[in-house]
Amino acid sequence: MTFDSDTDSECRDVFVNQADAEGIAQAQVDLVAEQIGGEGQIAILSASANATNQNQWIELMEDELESNHPDIELVEIAYGDDDDQRSFDQTAALLQTHSDLDAIVSPTTVGIAAAARYISDSDYAGEVLVTGLGTPNQMREYVEDGTVEAFALWNPEELGYLAGWAAHAVATGEITGEEGDTFDAGDLGEYTVGEDGEIVLGDPFVYDADNIDDFDF
Repeated sequence: MTFDSDTDSECRDVFVNQADAEGIAQAQVDLVAEQIGGEGQIAILSASANATNQNQWIELMEDELESNHPDIELVEIAYGDDDDQRSFDQTAALLQTHSDLDAIVSPTTVGIAAAARYISDSDYAGEVLVTGLGTPNQMREYVEDGTVEAFALWNPEELGYLAGWAAHAVATGEITGEEGDTFDAGDLGEYTVGEDGEIVLGDPFVYDADNIDDFDF
């Protein structure tokens, strides 16, 4: 069995995945919609233009915005190439180009940190929000100073916990990796094996001022 990252279903029986693409996209749209009150202008600061996972998430985010958030306008998708300085510079360019921008959503840990760093030390602090995917240690100071209200990723403790229970289920024969197999995952409850032996932990975990100090990574 595998967990965290896996690209070849032929090489294992079970894969424990942190979150699926739909869940990651939905979480980011939900976060930004809540933070700007369901209306306004947003921009996306992605990694590279050919990053497959980023592009998939963005396409799903665009679909969700169009279907359920007609008052939120996506004004631009910028690319920081997962480089800190380029992401920092792209943040500056977005703010200079779009004077009415309300938030930047960055589905990459490099981009979200660079955007938050730029805004926290600028006249846009408190005016333009930042959210997306990040880690607690890189985002803690920006949550504390109010630049970032909340952001998402997943809970690595829960991922490891689920992987342990899944390994036990495979080892004891409780599951074989067939779609529809179910097993008990302790405090996380019952899980079902999906297509190609994939087990999805669940929706991305949201970090904010109330819980960020509980994590150290």
